[in-house]
Amino acid sequence: MFAQLLWSLSVLLAALSGTADSNGTLQSNFLITGPKASLTYASSVAAGAQTAMEECKHQFSWDRWNCTDNALSMFKPNTLPANRETSFVHAISAAGVMYVLTRNCSKGAFEQCGCDLTNNGKKAEGGWTWGGCSDDIAFGERISKMYSDGVENGQDARAAMNLHNNDVGRKAVRQTMKRVCKCHGVSGSCTTKTCWLQLADFRAIGVFLKKKYKKADKVDYVRGQLTENNSASSKRNTGLKKDMVFLEDSPDYCRENLTVGSRGTLGRECLRGGGKNMDKYEKKSCKRLCKDCGYVPKRITTEVTSSCNCKFHWCCSVKCSQCTKTVTKYICVQRESSKNRRKNVRKKSKQRRRNRGNN
Repeated sequence: MFAQLLWSLSVLLAALSGTADSNGTLQSNFLITGPKASLTYASSVAAGAQTAMEECKHQFSWDRWNCTDNALSMFKPNTLPANRETSFVHAISAAGVMYVLTRNCSKGAFEQCGCDLTNNGKKAEGGWTWGGCSDDIAFGERISKMYSDGVENGQDARAAMNLHNNDVGRKAVRQTMKRVCKCHGVSGSCTTKTCWLQLADFRAIGVFLKKKYKKADKVDYVRGQLTENNSASSKRNTGLKKDMVFLEDSPDYCRENLTVGSRGTLGRECLRGGGKNMDKYEKKSCKRLCKDCGYVPKRITTEVTSSCNCKFHWCCSVKCSQCTKTVTKYICVQRESSKNRRKNVRKKSKQRRRNRGNN
């Protein structure tokens, strides 16, 4: 999967390298120093895409569509249906690329950026002052836009949809930034307060975009503009700017259909029980993944071996024991036919009678 992404990136870099023109565009200025500069950013882009897909899998871990591996094709345009799930993939991928570029910028990985000092020294309404070292979100947004949007060469509905959702993802990074403040004064008093902006955890961005996914709008493409579905007007709906959009309805993710990115729910794990750490959505996963798809959850037990009782020995090694524990899982399986069910009941009944006879 990761190798596929790196291959796609190499194709994209080659395409971007050929976009330099005599007017000195951002792209030509960005790539003018040659492969070294391109590769410097490309490693962050690859890490951002990987971060995005890991978050995608987390957000959809108990959904029928669970961010399948072929969703990683953000750099190979139009290989997935133009549905709601593809909208999320583009949004989270663009957000991931922007996020890692911005984070690495703040860590000093690039010579071209550092702190965002735009507002430093300005007073805010709450009586505090802008200062410190805000994450340079503008840098991350500018460079990530080149990579994420660079493959969309078409002037059609699909390209418009992808570009729109890429933008939704980048805006999510901005909208989830958090303000961090430091007090100044004698003996810990807060006579003055300086604040700056930092990136939120990427999990917060994933949660934010999952909400956008649930409220995504189905749209039409009329006269070069995305419009509300079934709208008679060709005027772009300004409300669409904030939301994810899609062109096609989602398929039945209960059944396997690799063409549309569905591996089905047969064999998927679900959760049962009332664990304290389980939310309502997780508690209903067996119904959603198994029962509502015509399957049944089957209880299985497996033994898991892991390191335990680790101790540090001077100097310098750690020695661990190997511990085995039994883990119970629930898996979606085919529902037994009435004939097989009766057969299994008779078989179990005979086995119980034998056991009683042996005792």
